Amino acid sequence: MSGTLYVVGTPIGNLSDMTLRAVETLKSVDFVACEDTRVSVKLLNHFGIKKPLISYYEHNAEASGENILSRLLSGESCAVITDAGMPCISDPGEELVRLCYDNNIDIAVIPGPSAVISALAISGLSTSRFSFEGFLSTSKRSRFEHLAQSARDSHTLVFYEAPHKLVSTLRDMLEFFGDRKISLCRELTKLHETVFRTTLKQALAYYEGNNPKGEFVLVIEGAAASENDEAQTIEAALEGVRALIDKGMRPVDACRELARATEFTKSELYQKLLEE
Repeated sequence: MSGTLYVVGTPIGNLSDMTLRAVETLKSVDFVACEDTRVSVKLLNHFGIKKPLISYYEHNAEASGENILSRLLSGESCAVITDAGMPCISDPGEELVRLCYDNNIDIAVIPGPSAVISALAISGLSTSRFSFEGFLSTSKRSRFEHLAQSARDSHTLVFYEAPHKLVSTLRDMLEFFGDRKISLCRELTKLHETVFRTTLKQALAYYEGNNPKGEFVLVIEGAAASENDEAQTIEAALEGVRALIDKGMRPVDACRELARATEFTKSELYQKLLEE
């Protein structure tokens, strides 16, 4: 009989947020799959848990995943955790879960803290519908494509960002989204937790003069209905195409990207662009 994979949430900063069920689960499994063994061993030691750790992260996910699967199939139980928060969300653990389902391994979730939900709850923005966007790519092309797609979404948008990239991200967001409301949630559950509720333009001006510190969750209001209505005009769509071209994207790729966000086809946009 095969074992069980337990997806276990861990604190995002404050160790007091660790649940009793999470502690009990980590004590009961045969081994723990984690992102960084150096980080996870500190967590386990804090709660007096002694378990074998196996490294499972983006660059070894395929080989390590097969090893974990083999042990689960042999009857061992495994808990998968990340450095902070819920594993398997914008995280290689997603592949491990899929691998287990494909091989009929039982999976159980032990819920815990989530930076996305925590930031959204205290953002002061609409929480009824939201879209988690994760980190923006470091590739300019992928980054601009992502922002162009998100710009027309009427749901509240949630992004992660590191301090050293915050200013450039705010600058790009202001260009693609316009001056929307934003809540910048920093160091959630930690000693220096802060929530800065402002606009994209004001946030950019502030952090251009003040060095960002700590990990950020950016919660941004979605596109207004008027923005979406305006996007349906071909002139507005072409403005988006030109903006992407100005940033170095090939015209055909820019037309393809805006076609995904509007009612117009790539060929329609490209033809209009050639007519100018």
